[in-house]
Amino acid sequence: MIVRILGEGQYDIADSALDRLNQLDAAVEAAIGASDQEAFEAALKELLDGVRTAGVPHPVDAIDESDLILPSADATMSEVADMLADDGLIPG
Repeated sequence: MIVRILGEGQYDIADSALDRLNQLDAAVEAAIGASDQEAFEAALKELLDGVRTAGVPHPVDAIDESDLILPSADATMSEVADMLADDGLIPG
């Protein structure tokens, strides 16, 4: 799976990492649901760090469509809320 972090680049993520990323995604959703800015910032940072850690940078010269698009690290709670689907930023 190819995951793009806006403003940063793409990462190749193994399917085996998706369960952990979904847990991190749920924390982002919960923080937004609670309108908790501090928890939101921490959860978004942890989610993006999780992608960076679990993933391998996708070749810059490859032109491949991303399977998922995640917000940038400096995205606002409102911007991320607009990106959420029924099952969060990461389906599953």
